[in-house]
Amino acid sequence: MAQFLRYLVSQLGPPTILAIQSVSAAHLFWKHGLDLRFTSGASMLPTLEADGDAVLISNLHRHGRGVSVGDVVAFKIPVNDHDGIKRVIGLPGDFVMVDTPESGSETMVQVPPGHCWVVGDNMLASRDSRLYGPIPLAMVRGKVLARVWPFSESKWLRNPLKRPENH
Repeated sequence: MAQFLRYLVSQLGPPTILAIQSVSAAHLFWKHGLDLRFTSGASMLPTLEADGDAVLISNLHRHGRGVSVGDVVAFKIPVNDHDGIKRVIGLPGDFVMVDTPESGSETMVQVPPGHCWVVGDNMLASRDSRLYGPIPLAMVRGKVLARVWPFSESKWLRNPLKRPENH
């Protein structure tokens, strides 16, 4: 096998090897570092537009690692094969309201261990944990860091529940 690899390298030449290394490094970066996704749906208005925004997702926050209440996350929707983007409003042990405040219902549930509760910023247009319950942290694909497209409206997504770092 080693002999075959030496022969292959000698036949391909340095430019081809460099191209293969570059593609491999890019794949590892996008798979384990950052990801780029496009949004669809009005559930995250006004934070994200209904269609066409591109967001940058940190895969270092997979499975909910380092995610806080107030962060926006990308996750696999448990009732279909699509991905969703919503705001985390509850982590394991937290109590959350099941319905919107406007509904008049004050029913609360406790988020079970290993799960989080997500809702869209535009709660009236959002299908979220109020519909399908808490999301297993294993289904969290990453934390949304920024809106990067359209470029003229690029911005870092801030957690509105955290104090600014410069104060």
